[in-house]
Amino acid sequence: MSYAPFDWIDDEARRRAEAGLVRTLRPRAAETELLDLAGNDYLGLSRDPEVTAAAAAAARTWGAGATGSRLVTGSTELHAALERELAAFCGFEAALVFSSGYAANLAVLTALTGHDSLIVSDAGNHASIVDGCRLSRAATAVVPHADPEAVRKALRAHGGRALAVTDSVFSVDGDAAPLGVLAGVCREAGAPLVVDDAHGLGVLGEGGRGALAAAGLAGGEGIVATLTLSKSLGSQGGAVLGPARVVRHLVNTARTFIFDTGLAPAAVGGALGALRLLRREPERAARVRDVAVELHGRLVAAGLTAVRPDAAVVSVRAPSAESAVRWAADCRAAGLAVGCFRPPSVPDGISRLRLTARADLTQEQIATAVDTILATAPLPVG
Repeated sequence: MSYAPFDWIDDEARRRAEAGLVRTLRPRAAETELLDLAGNDYLGLSRDPEVTAAAAAAARTWGAGATGSRLVTGSTELHAALERELAAFCGFEAALVFSSGYAANLAVLTALTGHDSLIVSDAGNHASIVDGCRLSRAATAVVPHADPEAVRKALRAHGGRALAVTDSVFSVDGDAAPLGVLAGVCREAGAPLVVDDAHGLGVLGEGGRGALAAAGLAGGEGIVATLTLSKSLGSQGGAVLGPARVVRHLVNTARTFIFDTGLAPAAVGGALGALRLLRREPERAARVRDVAVELHGRLVAAGLTAVRPDAAVVSVRAPSAESAVRWAADCRAAGLAVGCFRPPSVPDGISRLRLTARADLTQEQIATAVDTILATAPLPVG
């Protein structure tokens, strides 16, 4: 009998290829002619000279890496400054920086629950929330998308320690969660509300302070926010914001904090530079929302089906998974990079092009993007 421990991988690869679901890496050059509506650089800060200078200065001062976990040598004065300024900007008592937004979600959902507790999770939540629920070992009730009454019923049925978790803005369609109603439901049940504000920070709220600030919930005793530094702040990493006692609990119990190397100083410096720039230029948040609304309006007026954006994500429906892949490829060949969401990444089975608005897009670039999408659309438009 031959020893072939990974033959099953070839079988899996063959099935993916037959289903048209093969994912591939596409390394990008430092400079490109592509107009980018696929990345998440909502405020156009990832290449801003002030932000990149802050990242470079942090690397020169603190080194290329954090050198250890946050509890050993991985916490610098720069990490502490970012945590203070993030908490103050977003309206929370305290913040804790992680190596990614993914790690931040895993930390909260595993450290704030246990075997006897319940997590009530929106069906449209990001994969990092799904994985956090699985790793928590808590019972998980997945409720219909954006349905506060379903959350209420799940919390009532459990009766014990529980929390509800939702994206503030959902990454597939760009629609916003009913945070005010959800917070009221959680208050009734004595349960915390955890909100992943990855797509709200820098876009929603006064000056980009986030969806929770916009809803008047920032800093609430039962509110915990997670976010990423890799979208509006153009850097890398994640954070948890909430009451100081929650942050202290995470420092002592969250495995993705205790056992992970601290965020690299360059990423911390870049994020801090971007946050300070956003404080000085709050109009960037309003601009990205305006760009998203304009993209949506032009596409719908031309006959495409698109979800009205609540933040920076514009979702355009495609007839099938195959046509979505081809549409995205045709856009790319024409000079426009767009996202492509299809099963199994989307729970509702509907394939889409996913466009991300940017505050630094010119009117000419917006027109070019719309014209390219229409010219490559798989069905006649209009």
